[in-house]
Amino acid sequence: MSLKKERVSMPTQDPQERRKTFTEVALGYNPDMAADEASRCLNCKVPFCVKGCPVEVDIPGFISAIKEQDMAKAAKVLKDKNNLPAVCGRVCPQESQCEAQCILAKKGKSVAIGRLERYTADWERQQGIPDPAKVDAKARKVAIVGSGPAGLTAAADLAKMGYQVTVFEALHTPGGVLMYGIPEFRLPKDVVQQEIDYIRKLGVDIQVNAVVGKSATVDELLEEGYDAVFIGTGAGLPNFMNIPGENLNGVYSANEFLTRTNLMKAYRFPEYGTPIKVGKKVAVIGAGNVAMDSARTALRLGAEESYIVYRRSAEEMPARHEEVEHAEEEGVQFLLLTSPVAYQGDESGYLKSMVLQKFSLGEPDASGRRSPVPIEGSEYEIEIDTVVVAIGQGPNPLVPRTTPGLILTKKGNILADEDTGKTSRANIFAGGDIVTGAATVILAMGAGKRAARAIDEYLQTL
Repeated sequence: MSLKKERVSMPTQDPQERRKTFTEVALGYNPDMAADEASRCLNCKVPFCVKGCPVEVDIPGFISAIKEQDMAKAAKVLKDKNNLPAVCGRVCPQESQCEAQCILAKKGKSVAIGRLERYTADWERQQGIPDPAKVDAKARKVAIVGSGPAGLTAAADLAKMGYQVTVFEALHTPGGVLMYGIPEFRLPKDVVQQEIDYIRKLGVDIQVNAVVGKSATVDELLEEGYDAVFIGTGAGLPNFMNIPGENLNGVYSANEFLTRTNLMKAYRFPEYGTPIKVGKKVAVIGAGNVAMDSARTALRLGAEESYIVYRRSAEEMPARHEEVEHAEEEGVQFLLLTSPVAYQGDESGYLKSMVLQKFSLGEPDASGRRSPVPIEGSEYEIEIDTVVVAIGQGPNPLVPRTTPGLILTKKGNILADEDTGKTSRANIFAGGDIVTGAATVILAMGAGKRAARAIDEYLQTL
């Protein structure tokens, strides 16, 4: 195998076509592409890539199976550790996780581990996912609060160990951010649904419209006979800038904007008459993955112009490079070193314009990025129909507030051990964004996996 062999590119829809539709942008590898990319793997004696995977996938193992054209084996190896492989193959930031550790990355481009993961998971989906093997049932019961990536991972791993697991989901559709946060063009709902169906087949009971903290508290779940509880309620409290005009009609949080699009099926308009009026010009404040998702969604909902407004430069943008590139290809415009200072409305209370201020970059702040410094007298006004504020989210406060004895951080996150998910209460564990703050799907999954192991150890002591 030559080290000079080029990485196989991911085929995508034409940008001018895909900006009009919610169908998936990345088209996936075909068998020849997958075989070609798998052949680049050196099968290192010390696979550093595995150390970069939060869910501990045997990466050389499943790639070797692809080389051997044994796709059933590849799927089995992958799914032994990862309960959501088709999801991870699409939205996991592999470039900063497993692929960053690939030895080929030192002198070129790493093996496209994420693309091979997606190919393997999609192959299994097309063949028909086999029913999981039966395991000996244990008497102990575990409640999982939240059906996002952390909760689903913990639930699946615990079910594989034989525990009776019930997931309580506040919304009418399980999946958490996988369903309500990530757009259809990046993560199709039927892909998530198939992964959830598999977790159900493991024996996990998923109850929807169950708002823990209102319908029942964590302590009431424990009183009802659950031996341990895992809290994975995520970061669902949107941040705002607290500037004039934020309460005008037409100013959304990214959470509301994407949830309306996803759960109310705006991606299937006009079949579903979802009440989202974007107008001609949309501005998204922020430059993370959620901001890119929002700006690209706005185009698909009919906006003629979609802007990313960010107070730093392109080098500081936290979004994945691939997402920024796709946004640019689709026509999203970037107003960098710029931030809103006020929104203006009409006499009916609807947004009509925003006042922007220009910035320069100063010294690095605590995040390591250069601090934005406002330029006096640089304000200017532009017409805008819709604003989406995508500057991060705080922890969902409902469960922490209704669970006495849980120690929280200053920001309201649950204080939990990074390696085990153990909280200040012995039979309560937590992981994902409710602990770390808003982070990635794969990091939440890793937290769910570690917590499942710790819950197993705890339950064995009872």
